[in-house]
Amino acid sequence: MLDNDVLDPAVAATYTSYGEMFARLLRDAGADWSVDVFNTTQGHYPATFDDYGAVLLTGSRADSFSQEAWVLELRRRVEQLLQAKKKLVGVCFGHQLIALCLGAKVGRAPQGWGTGRMRYQWHAPHLAQSQGRSEIALLASHQDQVLELPQGATLLASSAFCPVAAFAVGEHVFCVQGHPEFVEDYSAYLLNKRREQLGEEHYTASTNSLALGHDGLQMARMMVAFVEGT
Repeated sequence: MLDNDVLDPAVAATYTSYGEMFARLLRDAGADWSVDVFNTTQGHYPATFDDYGAVLLTGSRADSFSQEAWVLELRRRVEQLLQAKKKLVGVCFGHQLIALCLGAKVGRAPQGWGTGRMRYQWHAPHLAQSQGRSEIALLASHQDQVLELPQGATLLASSAFCPVAAFAVGEHVFCVQGHPEFVEDYSAYLLNKRREQLGEEHYTASTNSLALGHDGLQMARMMVAFVEGT
């Protein structure tokens, strides 16, 4: 896991980190893996990626197109992983950063913030663990988006709000804008944190949507199937 943020102190005691949130979710989804978490914002990386079957990039409050030194270093390393065809899973910021490394445009979403429970059309019903679905709902928190499908990629999910909500490249890249690792209480924390910025109508609608549930565990099962090649 390349963990690309540090949680706010108010929630760190409960959730630890995005990497740990994902490790728990993937275990719940059936992954019997050895998982190591490295915080890229602090410059932490494995000595080599050769010993890992896959690399997951978490979300972040940062922009994937930022010129911050740690983001530039992460992009450099992801470009190397792409060239080596290492299996990569990207989520939110990770999804955007991988798309950027593949040459796609990434930037601020013209519609503003995407928050709360968001529904997407699912275009890959035959993908392992998709269970024939035609839509999927995930918790989201983003103001940036992938603005075009990377060259050679297959679109997996889309919506009017987020046209490139998930994509894959061959058998080595699987990326999704939503946050399967989020739970409702954590989404509610982020919404409260940005309440004034979002505006009361947006905040209320997004908060109310959390009661409808989401498909994070189902998405995690698809990620496990992708990594394991099943």
